[in-house]
Amino acid sequence: MNAAKGPARSAARAAPLLGALLAGCSFAPHLQTPAVPVADSYKELDPWITAEPADQLPRDAWWTLYGDPQLDDLEQRLIAGSPDLAAALARYSQAQAVSSQLNAGLFPSVNANAGVTHNREALMTPLQHLTEPTDYNENVVGLQAFYELDLWGRIRNTVAAGKAQAAAAAGDLESARLSLQAQLADDYIVLRELDQEVTLLNDTVTAYSEALSVTQQRFDSGITSGLDVARAQNQLDETRSQVAQMQAQRALSEHAIAALIGEDASRFTLEASQASLKLPHVPPGLPSTLLQRRPDVAAAQRRMQAANANIGVAKAAYFPDVTLSGAIGFESDQRNGWIQAPNTYWSFGPNALLTVFDAGRHKAQVAQARAQFDEAAANYRSVALSAFQQIEDNLALIGRYHIADEAERSAVASAQQALDYSMTRYTAGAVNYLDVVVSQTAALQSRIEALDITTRQLRASVQLVRALGGGWQGPAAVASN
Repeated sequence: MNAAKGPARSAARAAPLLGALLAGCSFAPHLQTPAVPVADSYKELDPWITAEPADQLPRDAWWTLYGDPQLDDLEQRLIAGSPDLAAALARYSQAQAVSSQLNAGLFPSVNANAGVTHNREALMTPLQHLTEPTDYNENVVGLQAFYELDLWGRIRNTVAAGKAQAAAAAGDLESARLSLQAQLADDYIVLRELDQEVTLLNDTVTAYSEALSVTQQRFDSGITSGLDVARAQNQLDETRSQVAQMQAQRALSEHAIAALIGEDASRFTLEASQASLKLPHVPPGLPSTLLQRRPDVAAAQRRMQAANANIGVAKAAYFPDVTLSGAIGFESDQRNGWIQAPNTYWSFGPNALLTVFDAGRHKAQVAQARAQFDEAAANYRSVALSAFQQIEDNLALIGRYHIADEAERSAVASAQQALDYSMTRYTAGAVNYLDVVVSQTAALQSRIEALDITTRQLRASVQLVRALGGGWQGPAAVASN
């Protein structure tokens, strides 16, 4: 009884040591994330607060902030049918599969083998005994197992790198989704602006046609010259040309939307609409968590983690690979009744392989891994700085366009007033038609510019949402345009 306890106690004391040996060590250096200079507040909008990374937070259906059911429907169709998004999803699935393959290295591999053969040896084979048969059967069935002891962390670092790459691919997928959603929203906003411009130009064609009729009547009455009629006709024809040009641009926007959502442009149609989209309002206290949620920043950070783990993989190559292998099974030259205890074979033991000379290959591999980490770290810093730039750019655009929009609305009113005055004075014979033409051109240009500024505000808001990594939650969700 006591004799049995001795080995048991020894095994119990050896278990922690064996566990520590199997756990091994890791040569991956401590991850040093490069510092990114961060201001206390946005230059174009403050205040904001520092926050922890939160790229895994759920993103809202941010496009609903624009208040357009047609846009909502198109965004859903994009998610379901976009070939580009499907390709991004396939790339993510590939990265997941690679990670699973690498993770399998943490576990033993077991193979089963079986064979039934009939053999004949040549009579002149060395060490051939005349008393031994030259013809014999060989029947084998068994199991073989292999397990690499990860003493130096090579496998664990390889698995860690694979997981980080899979996480980066997830960020790429989310980034592709957000990019496509933003592109669709941008194309849709442009299309709706073109709808409004076409309507404005058609209304202008009607007004210019009436002005031409007035001019023609005055010419027929001998009140004015043919020059006025020619100027009125020129204004009308130029505007009709602009209508056709705007319709051509609208067709291209419609085709682009069809391609984005994965539909045939020949069968896809969006009816014209005069509905105005709402301009989302960014809350003044915008938290910096939205910047941390950017999927491309998260992906760049995960690739840096993968590169750091690969340094450990490269360093582990300096040390021997230690493998445990074992086999067990049955082997016999008899065709019947050979699967029994006397025919059992087995083997078990460790194997070690160490490269003694490689002409500097391992050293070069470590240098390559370090350089790859430096590249990944620089890319991470570049992506983070670009994120700040994009946010500041679009905050600046929205703010300045808001000021320009107010000024342009005033310009539209004054241009219309000038047109009314010039037309009244022309019919009274106080001015020639050139004054009317100048006023008509100014009024139309002001209206088109007002539509364009409104569209630029909406497009900048889309790019701001994209720069922030998606939608946000909080008060003051939408402000009317």
